[in-house]
Amino acid sequence: MPIDGYDDDPLVPGRASPHPRRIMDLLAVLDGAVAALKAPLGRVDTEQGWTDDLRREIQEEISVSRSVLRRHGPGMVRHLRPRLDEWMAREGVRPGRLRDAVLEAQRLITEARDAV
Repeated sequence: MPIDGYDDDPLVPGRASPHPRRIMDLLAVLDGAVAALKAPLGRVDTEQGWTDDLRREIQEEISVSRSVLRRHGPGMVRHLRPRLDEWMAREGVRPGRLRDAVLEAQRLITEARDAV
């Protein structure tokens, strides 16, 4: 029986966490996205619609998701609801390396959440 309410119990439907390899892949992608977003923007990035504020805000959002998964376990993925694609669209961000990194992170979070 889970003690903290977040542990996974594969015998209880809806309680099983995503496959550990999937979570490790997700964390690696989140790490990569955070690293890409921590770096200063280049000329191409700003031409694609990125600003320093947007870069920092999205980096923080991804960092929070990453921390939740690391500190509280993979079962918490069911509580993550990233809407980074909508956010970037509202800000007018065009395709490029940063947008691709963010969308890949969002895609894997969504896949892991849907697998729970």
